[in-house]
Amino acid sequence: MAPEQSSVPGPTDTATMNPAIRDIVLLFSTRITRLFAYGLISVVLGLYLASTGLSASGVGAILSATLAGDILVSLWVTLVADRVGRKNMLLLGAALMILSGLVFLFTTDPVWITLAAIIGIVSPSGGEIGPFLSIEQAALSQLIPDNRRTRLFGWYNLAGCFATAAGALAGGWLAQLLQGLGWSELEAYRSIMASYAACGLVLIVLFATLSQRAEVVPVARISEGVARKTIGLHRSKKVVFKLSSLFALDAFAGGFVVQSMIAWWLHVRYGVDVGILGTLFFGANLLAGVSALLATRLAERIGLVRTMVYSHIPSNILLCLVPLMPDFWLAVAVLLLRACISQMDVPVRESYTMTVVAPDERSAASGITTVARSVGATLSPLLAGLFMANPLLFSAPFFVAGGLKILYDMMLYNMFQDTVE
Repeated sequence: MAPEQSSVPGPTDTATMNPAIRDIVLLFSTRITRLFAYGLISVVLGLYLASTGLSASGVGAILSATLAGDILVSLWVTLVADRVGRKNMLLLGAALMILSGLVFLFTTDPVWITLAAIIGIVSPSGGEIGPFLSIEQAALSQLIPDNRRTRLFGWYNLAGCFATAAGALAGGWLAQLLQGLGWSELEAYRSIMASYAACGLVLIVLFATLSQRAEVVPVARISEGVARKTIGLHRSKKVVFKLSSLFALDAFAGGFVVQSMIAWWLHVRYGVDVGILGTLFFGANLLAGVSALLATRLAERIGLVRTMVYSHIPSNILLCLVPLMPDFWLAVAVLLLRACISQMDVPVRESYTMTVVAPDERSAASGITTVARSVGATLSPLLAGLFMANPLLFSAPFFVAGGLKILYDMMLYNMFQDTVE
């Protein structure tokens, strides 16, 4: 594959680069705000749903519904974002965040909560969900020279991990503080949902200030004579669909151990307070953020695919060890050790996807792989809830997730180890 031609000016063209830098800063700000909101509710979401009277299987079903809704939203965005405008779709996503937060705030009716989970945007894992990631990645890829993309994605993921960490810490301790002041568990968790809706409002303000440079570059300017065929893809259909199938498997495995489920598992098994859980995930997300940044340097030495696989397999072995630990603090130690390497594949995976497709396919490629991950992750929280409802299978999600993720790593390496990066 021939090297991509950068669609942005060189670093010496200061007058032209300044607007791009402004948009990059804005996109980093929106990611920080959004991931703070996701972290804020991730620690308490499972506890909140349980406090409304839902069973373990009911909690898992609601979490699966949030991911099912993400499929619908992300697929629609993939099809129309570059046509109706990236900014417009980002604004819509922020509005859906507000909607879901308000519904969770004002009702405990499982029907309305399920509808909000499907239509709105709620992250049970503390990680990315909804239409934002694919659009922002495509915009960032055209705002920065190609040889800086992986490193920029590293900082982008670092910012997100730090924001998720801060949100988890704030959500856990705010809920515990309010309970200490006499609030009921449900009232305390509802205050977190109100804060989530407020973060959506901040996102609307930030997205509204993006410039035209964040919009799609017309195909004629960057790929003359190439016709679009399948939902925005032409020459890269085969590689994108192969990657999507693998990413779906990885996400299916990860859905068994989303942050909300791990927090709930630790709370039930060890009886730890929500504030301690918030502190735990604060530390885990900080370590994950640093590891994501270090991954960009490792990728420069050994390649993108090897970095993904070599860091992912040890983290999944550690995941399988968590439920084997005899006490809470040893389980925490293993979780934190895993966090040191578990996210190293994320910026590398995102950059690799942008590398192996043509510039005018980036929005579609990112959107399709994001939808594939959402499809893969939809059913597994429900299955995890069913496992956890059975005392004999209470810890099974960790083993299933770890085993499937190792299978994904082996398949990824076998299929793409010889690909030019």
